[in-house]
Amino acid sequence: MRIVIQRVTHASVTINGEVHSSIGMGYLILLGICEEDTSEDVDWLVHKVVGLRVFDDENHVMNRSIMDVDGNILVVSQFTLYASYKKGNRPSWLRAGSHEHSIPLYEEFCNKLTDAIGKPVGTGVFGADMKVELLNDGPVTICMDTKNKE
Repeated sequence: MRIVIQRVTHASVTINGEVHSSIGMGYLILLGICEEDTSEDVDWLVHKVVGLRVFDDENHVMNRSIMDVDGNILVVSQFTLYASYKKGNRPSWLRAGSHEHSIPLYEEFCNKLTDAIGKPVGTGVFGADMKVELLNDGPVTICMDTKNKE
């Protein structure tokens, strides 16, 4: 699994001209899933996201987690995180997980994040044409990949 996590002052997902989900301060997470991913990858990522300390403390040092600041999370599926661009200029999506494999893991990730932070996580709609709007705070943007755990 791969994520791009962005600290935001606000973010939203619009589908067919209507806001599907929106959050205030917290994280916008773009989530890519490949066929090799499992529930163990979900658990590892949830632990990392919840523990990540990128919010300022009283000394303006990034030392607080999403839990410490009572932040919100919006998760958007993003198969393009598995783009292969080695040949030519048109990316290949062969490494991205199938819908049958990815949707349950996407839902598991969102549900476990909801449980971990104690409030609903905003979502997009898997496979939909989504318009994502955000105001990156910092900017703070971090990439994580469960294949690089060590």
